[in-house]
Amino acid sequence: MSFLKNRTVLGVICIVLSLLICFALTPLFNQTVSQKTSIVRVVKDIKCGDQITKDMVQTVEVGGYNLPENIMKQADSVIGKYTIADLSPGDYIISTKLTDVPAADNAYLYSLNGNKEAISVSIKSFAQGLSGKLISGDIVSVIAPDYKKQGSTVIPPELTYVEVIGVTASTGYDTDSEQSSGDEDTGKNEDEKQLPATVTLLASPEQAKILAELDADGKLHLSLVYRGAKENAAKFIELQDKVIQALYPVPAAQTTNGQAQSPPHNTVTETENTVPEAGGE
Repeated sequence: MSFLKNRTVLGVICIVLSLLICFALTPLFNQTVSQKTSIVRVVKDIKCGDQITKDMVQTVEVGGYNLPENIMKQADSVIGKYTIADLSPGDYIISTKLTDVPAADNAYLYSLNGNKEAISVSIKSFAQGLSGKLISGDIVSVIAPDYKKQGSTVIPPELTYVEVIGVTASTGYDTDSEQSSGDEDTGKNEDEKQLPATVTLLASPEQAKILAELDADGKLHLSLVYRGAKENAAKFIELQDKVIQALYPVPAAQTTNGQAQSPPHNTVTETENTVPEAGGE
């Protein structure tokens, strides 16, 4: 009798559990699965480093069950940001694939403030670009053979110290980025890596004009002057800026009483012959 009673109790417990699952847990689970939430979905191909615009994404409602916690749910929170991975139509956007700053290989173009501009010059031979050894942040001198068709090779005073802000291969990618991606690709070796095709320089409008002329003539060489700490590199650029100001003085400014005021006196010889002390590195 005791055995039968235990079996009866066990059967009742199983029935109660079955009813609990059918009428309590299952509806609760179905309700959770059926809950909708808004998320941001990609509608156009977005390449790594692209800035997201309004037409690239849309907000849609999907089931909220098992979604990542960091999934983006509002379009305004992704528009204007940059991607750190390729995204395809239909992909959901998660916060770890976004950044507030542009990709590293183009970051220097977003730091321009209007005082200077970026200009690229072609590297037509291996030697012209320091055998592919130049990197962003280097200070170089631009050597011009047969400058202005006068038969002499000179370093124009405007181009004694110029900052390199990018070195780009013929693929359009900065060489640092390409080398990194090449290392990950086991199908590539050192011989297959692209050599620099252009060097992008940070230049004043006056420097940019001379660089454009030299590039059109196909006659320029870049020689490395300094590589090291930014604060030391800045000394070279400050010196070059003084030379530019002396060579291209700003027109006399008008004072409040209408009288012309001459700009501060600078001479090229005062700045040309001074080399900054960039020690340490």
